[in-house]
Amino acid sequence: MLDDLFVASEKGDGTEDDEAGTRPSIPFDYLSVADELHSGRIKVSAAEYREAGADLASEFAALLDHARLALAGEEPKPEEKLPPIDPESIAAELGLDQPKGAADFGRMRRSFAFANHPDRVAPHLRQRAMVRMQVANMLIDEAKRRAVARVRR
Repeated sequence: MLDDLFVASEKGDGTEDDEAGTRPSIPFDYLSVADELHSGRIKVSAAEYREAGADLASEFAALLDHARLALAGEEPKPEEKLPPIDPESIAAELGLDQPKGAADFGRMRRSFAFANHPDRVAPHLRQRAMVRMQVANMLIDEAKRRAVARVRR
């Protein structure tokens, strides 16, 4: 049946447009591609495969979100800026660069937790919020130890 279709398209018998019936300009041999994939000459580690899949999954999810917004007639939101997780940024956010009294550290910890606790942020930011809380707690504990050591001297 396929051979008949190819012969009919080559003749240009008028049943279809001549452009629609033309063969692809690049020959493609499916069997040689399958042989190459199964030969073992192409090596892909499981980690590379997972990383590529994770990138593709996130890109595909973003593309779906963009398409959903386009179909709904809404404008896409600008990229969300993720809160920093490096200790320097968190220390600056906490205000640890200024000298504090021992009572200030508890207040600082509570106010940071109120704004950044994993239970209080969007689900896609929970892992990042957990890291931020751990870093903030570590920084506050260290600053509190230094403040107590200064008082003892």
